[in-house]
Amino acid sequence: MGVAYKAVQWNRQKFVYDLILLTTVVFYLFFFEGMSLQLSSDLDIKGIWIRAFGSAAFILLHVILSIGPLSRLSPKFLPLLYNRRHMGVTMFILALLHARDALAWYHDFGNLEPIVSLFVSNTHYADFIRFPFEALGGVALVILFLMAATSHDFWLTNLTAPVWKALHMGVYLAYGLLVGHVVLGALETNTHPFLTLAVGVGFVWIVGLHLITALREAKKDGAPLFGTPAQPQVDADGYVNVGSVHDIPENRAKIAVIAGERVAIFKYDGQISAISNVCQHQNGPLGEGKIVDGCITCPWHGYQYLPDSGISPPPFTEKIPTFNVKLQGDQILVSATPNLPGTPVVPAVIGQV
Repeated sequence: MGVAYKAVQWNRQKFVYDLILLTTVVFYLFFFEGMSLQLSSDLDIKGIWIRAFGSAAFILLHVILSIGPLSRLSPKFLPLLYNRRHMGVTMFILALLHARDALAWYHDFGNLEPIVSLFVSNTHYADFIRFPFEALGGVALVILFLMAATSHDFWLTNLTAPVWKALHMGVYLAYGLLVGHVVLGALETNTHPFLTLAVGVGFVWIVGLHLITALREAKKDGAPLFGTPAQPQVDADGYVNVGSVHDIPENRAKIAVIAGERVAIFKYDGQISAISNVCQHQNGPLGEGKIVDGCITCPWHGYQYLPDSGISPPPFTEKIPTFNVKLQGDQILVSATPNLPGTPVVPAVIGQV
């Protein structure tokens, strides 16, 4: 969405983003081929490209999983988040090419169909070293296919944001399966520990980055990482004091945790309004955005909402919960009970007695 309330299709930013992505992938593939031939001239070119596609997909998956937490740590990474789904589809295509060539190379000359052979040719499921690592990759590929196939906003709208988000959280299951796929494959086919060590470093990076981000977010909310967060004090009228109007820059917001939910309190045109912090598009943090042309604009993908009703401007139909707001002097009081999504609320006027 843009400030003119028109859906963003292909634009210069998307073209530049995708051009850089595809150029980097092509460069990596040919660099991988060249380095492999330099290290050993005995390697078969088909086997090199199987590894090139697989390693490119696995590296790209690490980049994808890093973008979310990095964007929470610094807004400088938000441009990477803008078209992260393009990166995900590219990663799936690389993984599919890896699987296609591996099936043809290792399973195309027997009596069974290659896909059947993939799952039944190795049945050492109780043996760690000889575990059928290829099956782990096959299951992960199915998960990545479901995510790539539902990456368009058509599916986001029709599945609803919570269901779509839950489906795409499957990327973490796919990542775990692929870590096992690569590590067990390395243990079975390679004697050098470099690949296993590299996967271990990548795994520590992903887990560590998510933990650091979770700790930072919990600190911002004033809550422990584990356990029940402290509840804000609710007055007799059911309102919570979230601080002074002077704490909020013009056309920006302060985020407060009320009844276990993040609420974005915006100051604009001498008024205060409060809405849910969660964008209906992809759960983006609305409170980290700003008001543009009278609309709260999500920093992730530009989805917009009217601050006094939580309704997206026509022709869009997204709605988010609103909260009643009042002022006592310069102190902002927000109701601890949200209104239904799209409920209009009269803003509190700063300086009005």
